[in-house]
Amino acid sequence: MNDTHRLKYLQIALVLVGVTFIVGLPLLTIVLHSSGWVWHTGYSDYLIMILGVYATLGVFLIRAARNPLDHLSLIWFTVWSSIVHSEIMAVQSLVNPQNHEHLLGDVPALLAVAVVLAVLTPQDKKASLPQSTV
Repeated sequence: MNDTHRLKYLQIALVLVGVTFIVGLPLLTIVLHSSGWVWHTGYSDYLIMILGVYATLGVFLIRAARNPLDHLSLIWFTVWSSIVHSEIMAVQSLVNPQNHEHLLGDVPALLAVAVVLAVLTPQDKKASLPQSTV
């Protein structure tokens, strides 16, 4: 895949991840509450705080989709923070038997976000977006 195609797919991925962080995570905590998406019972202060942080990140990822090359630090922050977050959650899930379901829920989801964004982010700073035909 060349950098032009990679950037186009990155733009799509940034929007999809952003929308998922804004709308999808709250829905997952309601619909799949007992399947590895909520760490505390009910809508705790912790959950609301995490949802707020991820919604904010989602807004900025959607904005970054317009020109990903201008927002590489945000994209790489999302990649690395997702890896760190998922690894901490994985360890906590293994240590606390009541949290094993997270190994099938939010842990792999965050790793998937990290992998997709890392693979699609061009390594060559000379990459450019195709010119719009509109």
